Amino acid sequence: MSSDQPTPERREIPEPGEIPEPGEIPERREISVRRAPKYVPFLVLGGLVGFAAAAVIAYALPGDAGYDRGAVYGFFMVPCAAAGVILGAIAALVLDRGSVRRARRGVVEAVPEAEHPAAEPGTEPGTAPERTSNDGEPGQRS
Repeated sequence: MSSDQPTPERREIPEPGEIPEPGEIPERREISVRRAPKYVPFLVLGGLVGFAAAAVIAYALPGDAGYDRGAVYGFFMVPCAAAGVILGAIAALVLDRGSVRRARRGVVEAVPEAEHPAAEPGTEPGTAPERTSNDGEPGQRS
């Protein structure tokens, strides 16, 4: 190996208790990435399945002639929908627990803020350009 080749620049790791300068060492964090289910769609779907179950109970099964089928549907709609919402919530919780087991770990590193693009000549950074009228001259808005 020739001594003419450049050697890689080595960055010293600060001692514990020593505060590095902001630009020296990027901040690194360990994170957990997982796909968690959204609960609201599960609850809504459970309620709709409960409405369908109430319709099956009211209209598909033989019933007493003394009760109107619409009244039977209305009576069974509330408990069946509530049961469907509860079962939807349980399904979402089970899937959420499974997603915790399949979570992957990763390391993220902070990216330093980039310089702002070159400003237009004659303007200061952070100021808006002056508005012009339709004829191109600075002036009042119409």
